[in-house]
Order: sequence, then structure tokens, then C-alpha cells
Amino acid sequence: MAFTDNPSFGVSMFPTDYAIQPGDLARAVEERGLDSLFFPEHTHIPASRKTPFPGGTDLPKMYWHSHDPFVALAACAAVTERIRLGTGICLVIERDPITLAKEVASLDMISNGRLILGIGAGWNREEMENHGANYKNRWKIVREKVLAMREIWTNEEAEYHGEFVEFDPIWSYPKPVQPGGPAIWIGANSKWVFDRVADYADGWMPIGGMGSGSMESLTRALEAKGRKVEDLDLALFGAPVDYEQLKGRIDQGFDELVFNLPADTADKVLPLLDGMAELAVQIRR
Repeated sequence: MAFTDNPSFGVSMFPTDYAIQPGDLARAVEERGLDSLFFPEHTHIPASRKTPFPGGTDLPKMYWHSHDPFVALAACAAVTERIRLGTGICLVIERDPITLAKEVASLDMISNGRLILGIGAGWNREEMENHGANYKNRWKIVREKVLAMREIWTNEEAEYHGEFVEFDPIWSYPKPVQPGGPAIWIGANSKWVFDRVADYADGWMPIGGMGSGSMESLTRALEAKGRKVEDLDLALFGAPVDYEQLKGRIDQGFDELVFNLPADTADKVLPLLDGMAELAVQIRR
């Protein structure tokens, strides 16, 4: 059963040093009537390559050629007025929560409240450990960092006392334009994601294949927390570019459909973007 009759459409791309640059892409997305633009992140990729790539192939070079997502999204905010701007995903595990809270709040203000904070724990163990992160407890740490940031965004004197995050009262401004901070979407496909979304997130953003059965699991997890799935943002990353398949995913309950663009030059990316924008028009008719 569809939860929305008015889905939103966006795109995601690794914003690399060799691809169309963020501001140019953002203008193109807005000009074509799409609704959002998302950038992922990796601070680096360890040269050891000990952790295998989940995609099952050689790791594409875009993973270690990407701009910082917040710098890239700030450039996008400066040249657009309407589209929402998001991380897809921000590796919270690798970031200091006080610094990240200020980056997020600053970008939310600069963009006039257009930021979505997509988050995750990541897959590359060595990358996390280079930042001093504890791989085994990565999701527990992500949760505490998210809760700590919300305290900073909503309180004049914020403090947090957890197992992994600890600070006495602090002052930190600016506060986000969006009350309570931007929506936080968890990007994960595991069997544990439903409880995590129900516990501390505003949305779920799986990549590709999760479908109607997963919606039932998500609904149960939310109900156990006194929440409703209708109040959640449901974003499908890697959305299909086939009309019937895309319509089917909307009927499953996804109200945010995000297409993937390759990290490539404008002459390669813009024709693909044109096709995605036309598909969105067809769905909306």
C-alpha cells in the first residue's frame, strides 16, 4: 500500500575531483525540477585494502577521490534556493560530535533549513580505526553521537554523559534553522536497522533491494516505540530508472526516490540527469 501520492525525487553522486563539480551539479538538479541532492563520504581509504569492498568488485577510485561532503554541500547551498541537500551518508563514527554538530548547524543555517543528515557506521574497519574508532561498538557510538548532537542543537547549555561520548555543559552556536536539527536518516540494510531507526532516527534510507516485507518489520519496530511508519521519511537510494519498477517501490511505501549518478564529467552526467528528471515527470502525471 502506498503511503504517499506525492513522492520526491533526487540524485546522489560521489563529488570527486575529476567529476562535474558540486555547484554545477546542484544548479543542474534544481533547474530540472528535481527535489534533492546527496553526497556520500570517505575521509580516505587505507592503502592496505584489508577490508573487502561490499560491492564484490575492485573498489572504485571515487571512494578515495571525494570532496568533504559538508564543504561540497555548502557550495551547493550557495548556488541553489530550493533543493534539499543531504549526506548519503555521513560517517558519524569517524567524526567528533561537537565539531560535527556545529558543521551541521552551520550548513543548515547557510542553506536556510534545507539539510538532511543521512548517517551510517560504514563498512571499512581500517578507515574507522585510523580515526581511533572502535569497530565492534560502532553503532553504539553512532547512537550516542547523534543523541549528543541533538542536545547541542536544542539546548543553550548542552551536556551529554554516555559510555562513549562525554561532555559537561557547553555553549555552541549557531543552532539549526530546522527546529531540533535536520532530519536524521539511517542508511543501512541490516536486520538491526529497524530498531535503530525506531529508536533515534527520522527516516530510513536503504540502498536498493529492501521491499514490502521490510516495511512490515519497520512498522513493528516503530509501534514498539509508540511511533508510526507514516511519520517517517522513507528514502530509497539506488532507485530504479525503470517506470514500472520505480512505481512499484513507491507503492511499497518509499516517498523519497534517489537515483545514483556516476562520478563523471558533465557531458556524461547531464544526459543521465535529463532522463531521471523526465522519469520523475512521468511518475508525477
